[in-house]
Amino acid sequence: MSESFELENLEHFTVGTVGPPGQRVFYLQAGVAGTLVSLKLEKQQVAVLAEYLAGALREVSDNPEAIVPEGDIGLIDPEEVQWTVGDIGIGYDPNADRMLLLATEVQAEDDPSKPATARFHITRNQVASFVARARQVVSAGRPPCRYCGTPLNDDSSWCPCSN
Repeated sequence: MSESFELENLEHFTVGTVGPPGQRVFYLQAGVAGTLVSLKLEKQQVAVLAEYLAGALREVSDNPEAIVPEGDIGLIDPEEVQWTVGDIGIGYDPNADRMLLLATEVQAEDDPSKPATARFHITRNQVASFVARARQVVSAGRPPCRYCGTPLNDDSSWCPCSN
């Protein structure tokens, strides 16, 4: 059974990749003093999470344009990946004025154990930084085919669907 995490007052919250386009591995990272959690996830999960968080930030903010991202917070080399993310949920705690990200470990259907979870309490500025970085990381990959959206290889702009 994998380890679960609950981190508040984050000092580090970001997304990033390791590897060249077409072979990149995506990571969600959160950290506090002495603890760094690196979770593996898919590119589409990063893209959807960024757009959802951007919308949630607009909903909870009177003036979302006034929220200043904390700058480009890069990925710390993930020496150890705790587990792979299956489901992601988002909530908002109005008392603490924090977004809550809940990630659940992907698990085989025949695995009877309870999946690990990670709960990250995120400030509005951290959310804004994450959204900006996630959009940048997702768009840095291979360009999509204009017909079907499948990523194209770097050596050609040809896609089988264009036949």
